[in-house]
Formats: sequence, C-alpha cells, structure tokens
Amino acid sequence: MLVQKAYKFRIYPTTEQERQIAKTIGCSRFVFNHFLAKWNDTYQETGKGLTYNACSAQLPQLKQ
Repeated sequence: MLVQKAYKFRIYPTTEQERQIAKTIGCSRFVFNHFLAKWNDTYQETGKGLTYNACSAQLPQLKQ
C-alpha cells in the first residue's frame, strides 16, 4: 500500500524579502517568455525548436 503525504507551509517574509521574491519571479518570467518567443519563431522558420544549450549560451548576453 502506497501512502502519500503532503505538507503545507506558510511564510511571512519581511518587506525587503517580498521585494526580492517579486524581483526574482519577475526576472524568471521575463527570461521564460523571451526564450519561448524565440523558440516559437525558430520553430515556425525551421520546423525545429531551440535546445537548452542554445538558450543557455544566450543568457550572458541577455543579462547585459
């Protein structure tokens, strides 16, 4: 018999931590949407998507 457990946690971040969390999530969303758009464009043009290595190689340029 398989027993599954779940845990629920609640955090109470400080104001500074809330800002940092929002900033991190915002940056992650930007990067995801940027590479999703690039992937879709590449797929429409060539019929093949981008690889992880192709995307990760562009990250340092995107940071600047």
